[in-house]
Amino acid sequence: MTRHLNFERLHNFRDLGGYVTGDGRRVRWGKLFRSDSLGKLSASDGGEDWDRFLALGVRTVIDLRYPWEIDATGRVPGHPSLAYHNLSVEHRPYNQAGLGPDVEPGPYLVQRYLEVAHDGVKELRRALEVIAAAEDAPVVFHCASGKDRTGLLAALVLALLGVDETDIVEDFTLTELATERLVADWRAAHSGRLPDWPGYGRAPADVMRLFLAALAERHGSVCGYATGLLGVDDDLVAALRENLLEAAGEPPLSFRRAGENDLPDLVRLRDDAARWQLAHGIDQWKPGQLGEGHFRARLADGEVWIATLGPGGPVAGAWELWWEDPAAWGPQPPTAGYVHRLMTDRRTAPPGTGRRMLAEAERRVAAAGRSLCRLDCLAGNARLRAYYEAAGYGVVGEQAAKDGGLGRTYAVTLLEKRLPGRAAPVPPPNR
Repeated sequence: MTRHLNFERLHNFRDLGGYVTGDGRRVRWGKLFRSDSLGKLSASDGGEDWDRFLALGVRTVIDLRYPWEIDATGRVPGHPSLAYHNLSVEHRPYNQAGLGPDVEPGPYLVQRYLEVAHDGVKELRRALEVIAAAEDAPVVFHCASGKDRTGLLAALVLALLGVDETDIVEDFTLTELATERLVADWRAAHSGRLPDWPGYGRAPADVMRLFLAALAERHGSVCGYATGLLGVDDDLVAALRENLLEAAGEPPLSFRRAGENDLPDLVRLRDDAARWQLAHGIDQWKPGQLGEGHFRARLADGEVWIATLGPGGPVAGAWELWWEDPAAWGPQPPTAGYVHRLMTDRRTAPPGTGRRMLAEAERRVAAAGRSLCRLDCLAGNARLRAYYEAAGYGVVGEQAAKDGGLGRTYAVTLLEKRLPGRAAPVPPPNR
């Protein structure tokens, strides 16, 4: 699974959701993001990056850079929906790119991180307060490359939420997936020459592991550091957990094949989703378009799946799984499964239900011996496209005139995800 969201100019923008805490709760998806500099975004050039960013629903931006960095390279564009906070956590500047080749990343960066942890007490505390106060509105924090200052704050938040150190270290290392593009940006700004330091843009695990160990040695633990030096109290930790974790006691989702008795629920889910789309300015589905006859045909021709809150519990959502989709993709070899009509019941579904249903669909596709999971969304629906990209799907094309069988054609964006670790092939049923 990739956490990186696809942008043209942002290289290290990713979701901190999904990590499991020591008490079995999970960080909500789509609530807290980390990134490289949002000054790379532009609201005036008509690019897709800005639309994709706004589609995430972010309402709070925390910029961890120095004011002089912001003056030199810009900040996130102003927008009525965005609250902007510049909290410069680093007080002793240094030039990573100019370091000598003999400087080891681990010991060197650990000392810089410790400086930030002890110099930037006021700013780090304020960042935690801003994140805790955001309630249902997503937050993004960033520095220049989204690695060091951003990595420190991410580690602090995850530790206070109760995420295991192994996952905190792993999250830090994910910058390595963006290193090549971060170095390319630096070279473009410096006449094509390479940084002097081979460690520029790198995020080896030892850096974060050694830093967390150093904090523990000095303060007993990361939480001990936060309590003793930042003044983080139980109320602030509780607010962070309330805002960022799935509710305690949420029943687990169960999945089963839909049957004839589920037809009324499937129609209701689809009509409710259509009403929600219209209310949000999305002209794709209409209430009443698909009745029981449609879903009965899908039961016979493919697979329809139901998600419930525990075995036998209330319906939380549903989706269709097809084994071919010529209307959108044309004739294809039997290498993919196609997800359609991913629908959640907004009255009962806990946060993250859509993502969990999608993961179950991917598991089923892999179990059928197919290596790709595919779907499409209405072209121009930046919000839905960003949602699927956050789940690891990449755009692979467009279908300008899809005939969805509803009496009109429309343009769709085609997305696919390669599935790792396929199980032994199981023939799709009803084929």
